[in-house]
Amino acid sequence: MGLSRRNFLKAAAGGGLLAASQLSPVPVWAREPKTRLPEALGILYDATLCIGCKACMTACKEFNSLPPDPSSPEGLWDDPLDLSAKTYNIVKLYRSGTGQTKDREEDGYSFIRRFCMHCVDPACTSACPVNALSKDPVTGIVRYNKDLCIGCRYCQIACPFNVPKFEWDTPFPQIKKCQLCDHRLVRGSYPACCEFCPNGASVFGDVQSLRKEAKRRLGLPAGSQATFPVHRIDTGEYRYATVGHYFPRVYGEVDGGGTQVLIMAGVPFNRLGLPDLPPESTASHSETLMHTLYKGMIGPYVLLAGLFYLVYKNTSKKDLP
Repeated sequence: MGLSRRNFLKAAAGGGLLAASQLSPVPVWAREPKTRLPEALGILYDATLCIGCKACMTACKEFNSLPPDPSSPEGLWDDPLDLSAKTYNIVKLYRSGTGQTKDREEDGYSFIRRFCMHCVDPACTSACPVNALSKDPVTGIVRYNKDLCIGCRYCQIACPFNVPKFEWDTPFPQIKKCQLCDHRLVRGSYPACCEFCPNGASVFGDVQSLRKEAKRRLGLPAGSQATFPVHRIDTGEYRYATVGHYFPRVYGEVDGGGTQVLIMAGVPFNRLGLPDLPPESTASHSETLMHTLYKGMIGPYVLLAGLFYLVYKNTSKKDLP
């Protein structure tokens, strides 16, 4: 006798109920959500100071040895349209209506940098089954280890910012993303995007100082003159600039559990392509689900046993070899 679709579904449902009976009736946190490390490093990006020169893109390419990523048919320019395995950092443009006034939601425009946010509680590291993506226990930088990667690309699916990119055009592909120029950090330097930003739109430093600076800027009157640190938050190097009109929030302070890249802008962040995220990290929720379903592999084993039993029960002797 063959296995009918109805009997298969009945067995699957029964196995599922048996599996559920082995689990806690009330899901619990797989772990406590991670908190921002005291020595975490990051970047403060202020879109009101950004002039869209793309010097950060050029520096990122040069100091990470990234090839050109042309989008035009001629292929003569490095003009990527989005993040890719060849582009870790990109400057995009938001424009509304006439686009005449900078940092205005209506009839205005704004620039926005997109690169790895180095989340406080990263979904990519949580989803990776082999720890190819990990968070540095001191700096909080999310790093990638190509020697551990199995190419499953779960990190791509998990990341709420759509940052990790897979190499599709190489026989030995890797995941590519910004690692905050960690190869420069070990030499006492800092991310190239901040070093070569001419306007102080991108500033590197410890996240605690960056948060303090962001709060200071939110309190400045629009249109007034103020000092803004350039390149690094701790060098004492400043420039004078006119205070822009700020949207009254710092993106990344709590979004998705918090990020080590903080963003300020004059336009609502969802207009700039940044997702609306709850204050809880997606990783803590996903790990709760995975740990609840697969704790000790009891649930899957019970379900598989139920299916095997149904197959055995519905297999006659004449069907056996």
